[in-house]
Amino acid sequence: MLYGRMAKAPNLGIRQTSAGKRTTFDPNAFLMQAGLGRTIVSVKKNQIVFSQVDPAEAVVYIHRGTVKLTVISSGGKEATIALLGEGDFLGEQCIANSLPLRLATATAMADGSLLMIDKQEMIRVLHQEHALSDIFVSYLLSRNLRVQEDLVDQLFNSSEKRLARILLLLARFGKEGDTETVIPKISQEVLAEMIGTTRARVNFFMNRFRKLGLIEYNGTLQVHRSLLNVVLHD
Repeated sequence: MLYGRMAKAPNLGIRQTSAGKRTTFDPNAFLMQAGLGRTIVSVKKNQIVFSQVDPAEAVVYIHRGTVKLTVISSGGKEATIALLGEGDFLGEQCIANSLPLRLATATAMADGSLLMIDKQEMIRVLHQEHALSDIFVSYLLSRNLRVQEDLVDQLFNSSEKRLARILLLLARFGKEGDTETVIPKISQEVLAEMIGTTRARVNFFMNRFRKLGLIEYNGTLQVHRSLLNVVLHD
């Protein structure tokens, strides 16, 4: 039920004492709970989260699922530029005043859950709470590094190495938890777009990786840490 006036903002990510005094801001609670300026939404596979040139009004934080970012050129050519998962932000460019429109289309690749953070609320909390701004800046720096690595990968590595690297990134290799991860179903067309080659080449390398025991796929895709040898081998 909605009320005309809210007596107390719920779940602001701020812990309070029994006397109601403000204590430590909890960035994890802020990112995992709904509250003032924050809404949790469920998405279905293939659902559009936002479209290119839509008004940029919110930052999105992924609770669960995988989201694909694509761009379309003026000539109508589409390209996949990123696949993002749990713990990632997207649409963060909206906090830059010079970017009022979305630069890409975000599409859910599997059923999931997202936190939509109103642009003004995100700006307010980033200014006031260093704990969240530290997390956000760290994420932006890691994304920037990833973009640079992608460029180097495209310029200097073979399509086989590029595919192996993308699969390892999708499996969240090097992050906390199991490094032999089942990846949500992803088409070979999308993989081909991301590494800049043809679907036929992707199919050839995927079959080769499977025969070598580096991956397993039969409806789902499991990546083994041994695939790293393809990336490291000269």
